[in-house]
Amino acid sequence: MLKKGLLIILIGVLLIAVSSFGVFAQEGVKTIAVIVPPVENPFFGTMQVIAAAKAEELGYKTIMLVHDDDANKQMELFETVIAQGVAAIILDNAGADATVAAVQKAKDAGIGVFLVDREITKEGVAISQIISNNYQGATILVEYFVKLMGEKGKFVELTGKDTDTNAHIRSQGYHDVLDQIPGMEMVAQQTANWSQTEGYSVMETLLQQNPDIKGVICGNDTMALGAQAALLTAGRSDVVCVGFDGSDDAIESIMKGELKATSLQPVAEMAIQAAIQADKWIKTGSTGKPEKQSIDMVLLTPENADQYEKFAPKPKEEG
Repeated sequence: MLKKGLLIILIGVLLIAVSSFGVFAQEGVKTIAVIVPPVENPFFGTMQVIAAAKAEELGYKTIMLVHDDDANKQMELFETVIAQGVAAIILDNAGADATVAAVQKAKDAGIGVFLVDREITKEGVAISQIISNNYQGATILVEYFVKLMGEKGKFVELTGKDTDTNAHIRSQGYHDVLDQIPGMEMVAQQTANWSQTEGYSVMETLLQQNPDIKGVICGNDTMALGAQAALLTAGRSDVVCVGFDGSDDAIESIMKGELKATSLQPVAEMAIQAAIQADKWIKTGSTGKPEKQSIDMVLLTPENADQYEKFAPKPKEEG
């Protein structure tokens, strides 16, 4: 009877020990924060989900936050996750200049920051800056745009946020080609701040001011979709409109014969690489890669757009 009682006590002690170990093991799991601009834009929403999923696959807990392209809010989020003791931050930032201070604050706290999509203006602060080759993506897109326009005609350009380095790089890529072709005439250039709503309203105004345009080249897909909607409302399906990002919405529009093309940003690859490199840095103190990393883009047209989804090639069917 005594032996039986001791056995029950021993089992109870073991159960408590196992339970306690499970709690301590869970408490020992490190956390990675994934902070992005507004997720209403599928580009940023997809990026955040893929990065967080990969981090969780690698054994981390994740915190998903949105800075709304507001540098002050971004700094507040950084201060919060630094206080919470996250192991790393994956960030699509809220401004090339304004973000440097936030990244430096994380570095000073021993927390590595892994930038995706948008660069900052200072090197040696972030661990990694993983970006699309925006210039290359712009040039392959604009060459197709020029071809569709027959190398002549009036066009307008919708640009992104002025604080975003990518907006300037893409526009520069466009103009390094366009400005060499005498028959191409830009009659207006205006920001629509990456917004579909603004893309629509700006396009409405520009079309009223320039009814004889033949083309619209945009700095991202959301602005292009807004501009395309305005063109269709005005009965101007003849105008060539192209975007930039490779979103599923843009692909659907291309396959319907509305938008004519977009450049695909390898969002999935950037997000996955950020999580993998964060994991390696947390475990070894190094990613084994240079800070600045650039991934080439792909031109999507009616000939190949249906082969892509969620900013990546569709998985090949087995058999």
